[in-house]
Parts: sequence; C-alpha cells; structure tokens
Amino acid sequence: MSLMTKEKPYNTLNAFYRNKFGKKVFKISLNGDFTCPNKDGKSGYGGCIYCSELGSGDFAGNKKLPLKDQFAQIKTLMLNKWNDGLYIAYFQANTNTYDEVGRLRYLYETALSLDDKIIGLSIGTRCDALNDEIYDLLSEFNEKTYLQIELGLQSINEETSDFINRSHTLKCFDDAVEELRRRNIEVVVHIINGFHLESKEDMLDTVRHLNKLDIQGIKIHLLHIMKNTKLGNMYLKDPFKILTLEEYADITAAQIEILNPSIIIHRLTGDAPRESLIAPLWSLKKFVVMNEIDKLLRGRNSRQGINYTK
Repeated sequence: MSLMTKEKPYNTLNAFYRNKFGKKVFKISLNGDFTCPNKDGKSGYGGCIYCSELGSGDFAGNKKLPLKDQFAQIKTLMLNKWNDGLYIAYFQANTNTYDEVGRLRYLYETALSLDDKIIGLSIGTRCDALNDEIYDLLSEFNEKTYLQIELGLQSINEETSDFINRSHTLKCFDDAVEELRRRNIEVVVHIINGFHLESKEDMLDTVRHLNKLDIQGIKIHLLHIMKNTKLGNMYLKDPFKILTLEEYADITAAQIEILNPSIIIHRLTGDAPRESLIAPLWSLKKFVVMNEIDKLLRGRNSRQGINYTK
C-alpha cells in the first residue's frame, strides 16, 4: 500500500495512521522504569556509548510518577496542538520487555486502560530482551490491541557495533524479527546515520539488509553527540568527523530511494534536548533537516523505493 503524495514522496507515519484509524494519532511516551541488558551485565556493561542516562527516553514521562500521571501530563501538551485525536501508549526509555512477565503484563494493561482513546501499544526493546515467554505475552496483546515492537539495530556494520558497545549480534536481531513476524506482530526498526566509522555505502547497506526482512516500519535517526555520555566524552577529548546537514540529507534521501516502498517511515531525524546536545547543532532545526531531505527528493523527481531491488 502506497501512502505517498506530491508533498511527501514517501510513506509517512501520519498518513499511515490516518488511513488506518481515520484520525490523527499521537504517541504518548511513558516511562516504565526499566533498565537494559546492556547495562546490568546480561549482555554487556555501560550501555551503548551514545545512550543518555535516561536510556533514549529524554522525552518520555517521569519514571517517579505513576503511568496515569505521566499520561495526563503529556496528553495535556498534545491537546494544545490537536483537540481531537487517538493515542498510542509508547514505552520508550531503556528496554521495555526486560522484566518479569507478570510486571510487563501489569504495565501494558495499565497503559491501555488510561484513556478510552488509547488504541494501541508501542514497545521499544532489544532482541536480547526477548524470549519465548515474552513472545507469548506480546502475541496475547497483539490479539487485543494494535501493537508495534520497536527494535534497535542502528547498523549492520560489525566494526560500528563493536565501537558503540551494542552487545548483541546481527543474527540475534534477524531472529527476533523473524519470530515477531511469525506471530504477526508489527516490527519497527531503528537505525542511526552518522557514525564516523561508516561511509555512505555502509549506511545504505543497513537499509539493504532491512529490505531482506519482513519489517513494517523504520526510524532513521541522526547520531547525536550528547553531554554525559561515553561518546560525548570521547568527542570532547578528540573530535571526530560528524555529518554536515547536506551530507545527512543526501544519505537519508538515498536510503529512502532504495527502501522497500511498502515500509512506513516513522521518522527521518531525531531529537536531542538542547541543553544536552554537543553536536551537530544544526540538528536542533528539525524541520529544516526534513525540508532538506524533501527538497532533494523533489529536485530529482524521486520517491521511496525508486531504486529498490528485491
């Protein structure tokens, strides 16, 4: 199914949700106070080197508050923009399947009960925090609500994986996608552009690999170098090359052009808190970044999947 328009020559998440649910859909980021197998020693220690103390949940709710209070606070902000919409409860910070099944069930059920306009769950996790018992639980929720599982991959490049301390293999990731899809659970994959070890072709290869898998969505992030992270400390001590806006737009446009045209693009860049960001500072102008990507595609009369090959 193509959701491309003249304005956006790729499948946007907003168009997907409107087509599926008939209304604007907001994701409300909740914090279930999870940790990560890459922090406590199950897979590794210290976490990925770019990850903030909040575990990529800088815009999620306050973990010290009950879920209902987190939801109410963020919903109020959403209502300032749109007075009519539906909601997806989004467990974002750290690894949101990394706990006992009983607690996971409680949190997911609680989230779904917070508002009668909540139509689904989005759960961010890692492949090494999934097992048969958790797959069964996710299958259970997939039968009673709209469910997305967001899996971090970042890159297929092994040198990059070692550098960022990802602490799981590509096979682990591929196996998780296969098992989730065997259970008909929707998969959204996170990748990151801008690791200084990678060429443009390396970043395109990550998308080519995803084209071989049965995924339904992708989030393309820019590498943010942030304060109080291992990567940030490394950069401040010995700065390495980071992408310019023009380079990032060129790479991302090329990824869109080779991306399977059935995949929904959930994002084309990322957010970092202004007070925490070291570089690249041009990323603070999110809409400028997105417009640069769109301008490139329009300028060459291009679209998602124009260079896709099976």
